[in-house]
Amino acid sequence: MRQAGRYMKQYREIRAKNSILEICKRPDLAATVTLQPIEVLDVDAAIIFADLLLPVEPLGLKLKFVSGEGPVIENPIRTSSDVDSLSTGNTDELGYVGEAIQLVVRQLAGKVPVIGFIGAPFTLASYMIEGGPSKTFLRTKQMMYKDETLWRRLMGKLVDVLGPFAIAQVAAGARAIQVFDSWVGALGPDDYVRFVAPYSRALIERVRSSSVPVIHFGTGAAGFFRELHAAGGDVMGVDWRVNIDQAWTDISYRSAVQGNLDPAVLFSPLPELRVRVHELLKRTGSRPGHIFNLGHGILPETPVENVKAVVELVREFKLQ
Repeated sequence: MRQAGRYMKQYREIRAKNSILEICKRPDLAATVTLQPIEVLDVDAAIIFADLLLPVEPLGLKLKFVSGEGPVIENPIRTSSDVDSLSTGNTDELGYVGEAIQLVVRQLAGKVPVIGFIGAPFTLASYMIEGGPSKTFLRTKQMMYKDETLWRRLMGKLVDVLGPFAIAQVAAGARAIQVFDSWVGALGPDDYVRFVAPYSRALIERVRSSSVPVIHFGTGAAGFFRELHAAGGDVMGVDWRVNIDQAWTDISYRSAVQGNLDPAVLFSPLPELRVRVHELLKRTGSRPGHIFNLGHGILPETPVENVKAVVELVREFKLQ
């Protein structure tokens, strides 16, 4: 989960000279940053360095990253004409992500696979409507409740952009695609099923048509994990707000699961870290189909030595 980032000195050195968007749009830099965790941590896959908001630019929106605020969309979507003006035919503009994947695949030479990713339709829609991160998602929910037709037109356009973007990543060499619904926890189960699930399902089916597995992750979705699973996914990502064995039972073991160590646990002393990692692994037992991972993105202040320790603790674990 978000392998590269500020917790690594090597990344900070590159970031000091380049903006996030510059790194994403320069395949050589994106590839370098992607490979840093593989070299330092010896993990089992490389996650391409990109940002889930990149597709909003070919749609016609203006994206920037503001220090202390995060991503900002300067011309958010608020009206029917705003949705009408969104272009779905410019996904070739995202070709730099595919170029970065090709570079990483070439440099890894089969050592580990490369994982691509996209944002889920709801998460992109909420960013586009709110203009950035939100605590209440009020504008997003107002559109859903006040003008369902407009909402569905927007979500359909997002599927039409995100599907080809994911498939292009597969064509470039990605061996799996993660679909991140980072803000879906803002919804209740009924709203998720009515307003969101049909579009996540359509997107995941499109990606799976390219013959790679899809990892489906929703943050804060423990209250409707079954419904999230029903929208699709060969692997279901699990955040730390639910025990992973409970989540797996909830979907009757019909998909693999990924997760779900709380990223804050990486700040623990080594004895506590060992207990927490081994306890998580005991919960999944000897059943095949668990990918050990964090329950969300790694935090910027995380000690690198603790991340290395987790990798070693997972590898040394043997079920008693």
